Order: sequence, then C-alpha cells, then structure tokens
Amino acid sequence: MVSLELVAVVLTLIAVYLTARQVIWCWPLAMVSVTLYAVVFFQAKLYADMGLQALYFGLAIYGWWAWLHAGEDHGELHVTLASNRVRVVLAAIAAVAGILLGQALSRYTDASLPFMDSVLTSFSIVGQWMQTRKLLESWLVWLGVDIFYVGMFLFKGLYLTAGLYAIFLYLAILGFMKWRRSMGAIRVQPATETIP
Repeated sequence: MVSLELVAVVLTLIAVYLTARQVIWCWPLAMVSVTLYAVVFFQAKLYADMGLQALYFGLAIYGWWAWLHAGEDHGELHVTLASNRVRVVLAAIAAVAGILLGQALSRYTDASLPFMDSVLTSFSIVGQWMQTRKLLESWLVWLGVDIFYVGMFLFKGLYLTAGLYAIFLYLAILGFMKWRRSMGAIRVQPATETIP
C-alpha cells in the first residue's frame, strides 16, 4: 500500500515545480498536498507544521486569486522585488512569532522539537506569503528554511519528507533563476508592497 507521506511528497513536488514555472495550477494542487501533509505531521507530533498546512491551504486560495487578479489594473501579477522595509518587517515578524509559538508548544503540548518546528513554521509562512505576491526573495527564504527542514525531518525519521525538502533546495534555486529571468532585462524597482 502506498503511504500517505509518499503521496504527499509526490503532489508537493509537482506543486512546487509548477510554482517555479509560474503555472497557476500549482495552487489547487498545493491545496490537496497540504491537506495530506496535515495528517502526516499530526502523526509525527509536529504540531506547528500541522497548523502550517492549514495556513498554506488558505494562502493557496489567496495565491490562486492573487496571481490572476492582484497585478496592475487587477490583471496578472508579475515578479517583483520586496522593499528593504518589507524584508526587515517580515523577518522580525517571523522571528518573534517563531519564538512565541515555540514557547506555547513547549509549555502546552507534547510537541517534538517545538522551537525548531515553530521558527521554521513562521519563516515558511513568510516565504509562502511572499510567493503569493510573486516576490523574488521568496525563493531565498525557502532555500534557508529547506536546509533546516531536511535536518529536522531526518531526525524525526520522516525520510521521504527529508528527501522532498532536499529536492526543494534544488527547486528553490531553479525557481529563483526562473523568476529573476521573468523579471526581464530591465531593472525592476522594489515593490511598494505594504504589509497587511
């Protein structure tokens, strides 16, 4: 019998590959894969990552809409750079949220690796939000997060998922290169993105 983790790995791989290629169908496929991963992470007692899947589901709905309608004149969204202000604010939010969530999980649950799981979860939320806005730096966030996730999943015995995140490292580089190329030959000004 095919394991739930294996199905989640395959669907997630396809979804991330489609994201790197800016194919809109990445979002509905992501909704299916994150639903499966919520179950996998619940079974592994990685509760922050389980909750992250619910947020990913919501962000996938938003990403689907944003890629189609959040660009200029409500048209297609194009790849841009984040402003320095946005970068600093998002990093600070992720760090503080990760520490607070880690403290809560450590105190109130039997979570395994509560602080590592929580910090990676908070930076993953930031990376995913950046991706829904087609901010080029989202791929750099994923590169950093994925390195640590590989180690955590190996430690937890989730070998298929660790392998998936190792492949994500390659896809993050591929996505960064493809998105940067899609920005065109002209120098793109940082987005005037505000943080909701």
